[in-house]
Amino acid sequence: MPVTVAVVRETAANERRVALVPDVAKKLKSLGATVLMQAGAGDPTHLPDASFPDVEKVADARSVLGRGDVVFKVAPPTLEEIAAMREGAVYIGYLQAHTAPERTKALRDRKITAFAMELLPRTTRAQAMDILSSQAGMAGYKAVLIAAAASPKFFPMLTTAAGTVRPSKVLIIGAGVAGLQAIATARRLGAQVEGFDVRPEVKEQIESLGAKFLDLGVSAAGSGGYARELTPEERAEQQRRLGEHIKNVDVIVTTAAVPGRPAPKIITKSMVEGMKAGSVLVDLAAESGGNCELTQPGKTIEVGAVTVIGPVNLPSHGAIHASEMYAKNLFNFASLMIKDGTLHLDWDDELIAKTCLTHAGEIKHEATKKLVEGSPA
Repeated sequence: MPVTVAVVRETAANERRVALVPDVAKKLKSLGATVLMQAGAGDPTHLPDASFPDVEKVADARSVLGRGDVVFKVAPPTLEEIAAMREGAVYIGYLQAHTAPERTKALRDRKITAFAMELLPRTTRAQAMDILSSQAGMAGYKAVLIAAAASPKFFPMLTTAAGTVRPSKVLIIGAGVAGLQAIATARRLGAQVEGFDVRPEVKEQIESLGAKFLDLGVSAAGSGGYARELTPEERAEQQRRLGEHIKNVDVIVTTAAVPGRPAPKIITKSMVEGMKAGSVLVDLAAESGGNCELTQPGKTIEVGAVTVIGPVNLPSHGAIHASEMYAKNLFNFASLMIKDGTLHLDWDDELIAKTCLTHAGEIKHEATKKLVEGSPA
């Protein structure tokens, strides 16, 4: 029988995305797969059941999961969802194993072959499967729109009958995918934009978008396209120089992240207190601890006359396009293993091998294995 790809409605709070869109459903069928979907799964994304004409719909999520040979999801599965999956099934999606050892144990014990897409090697060949990049692009875009809406100033320079309005000064901290998208968006809105990153090699990318590279004289170039963690001395010097600079900035958007670890603290309480009255800070790293030590995930707070915003799950705010990109990422990965309607796992393919978290009752990712084996049973 052909492999069945199953998709259920997301149950995580405020999650509007879905792991399947109509175009990807057609592509899966072209690979010889059967597609099964929970009825109403696309409703939060404004994709009604009628937009999936060739997909079988089933009302009950447990039935969908129990029939799936391959499961696509956005948010990591709950323990109940894992228990409902067919033993030996393949899971493809987010897993965030470092945050929930019990989830990894459940996947292992259920003998699920689980692919954590955040572990995907960041190579040229993997770009079309990179969920971190596709979703970060939406997050960076939305973060700047939130900042613009919260700011009591115009972003662009305006010439009016009442005189000239000078453009807002916007600083984007972190020049990964989210940061670069934030820079591009702030520039489109007409702001005077600076980009800061401890990796000096991104200077050219920042400047290519029309922004100025803020050089604070502290470098933390790392491997795999990420920054390494700063030493205490480097962090202190960076913060001193940054604290002086942001006294004249109107808007800050922070996007710095270290994979598998809490977000680096870059903006201190005293630095926020030193910002101009009416300034806005949007912390894109709120969910992983925040780049600002005052950030409260999911909340907007006032610190004196400065607004600090900690948005969560920003890709979900652009659910239609975020879902389209995410579903295509998963399809491109699944196409490595679905051939003529059947599953073929090529463990010599580094994308398959290095993205695998659990398989055949074992934890395959070494860092996660150490974490889980060292945690209470």
